[in-house]
Amino acid sequence: MALFGRFSTALRRSVTAAQSRQLSAVAHGEQGAKTWKILSFIVALPGVGVCMLNTFLKAQHHSHETPEFVPYTHLRIRSKRFPWGDGNKSLFHNSHVNALPDGYEGHE
Repeated sequence: MALFGRFSTALRRSVTAAQSRQLSAVAHGEQGAKTWKILSFIVALPGVGVCMLNTFLKAQHHSHETPEFVPYTHLRIRSKRFPWGDGNKSLFHNSHVNALPDGYEGHE
């Protein structure tokens, strides 16, 4: 009985795999590959170009000044020191954007 169960399962898998291969070959043949190639060149590449242009133009208009420091009590709380550097700066600290508890670096 167990042998019959294994045989029927194997037969079912082989028939299902053969049917799915036939259907995918019919649905996507040479014409499908050609269609996707054309879509890649007509839609995808110009879309990437438009996104790059948008990013470049936004970077040109971006202000590179540091924002005004406002010493809010709920921000930049240090209950214990960081285990690297001087213990006051976060791991990905950027002195132009990230303020320390007493203000930006280099601005007195």
